[in-house]
Amino acid sequence: MVRRKNKIYMPMGVGGLLSYPEEAESKIKIKPEHVIYFSIGVAILVAILRIFIV
Repeated sequence: MVRRKNKIYMPMGVGGLLSYPEEAESKIKIKPEHVIYFSIGVAILVAILRIFIV
């Protein structure tokens, strides 16, 4: 058998989980509280519109 010396070995993952460095920063920073407040506000708005439009 002929063995190749130029074989490329890929790094093995850990159970399919890969960790990527968090170098990229998001341009939009939103606190989790603001997301919750926004979703509650949208739910209230939808409820009010359903009451008065229907």
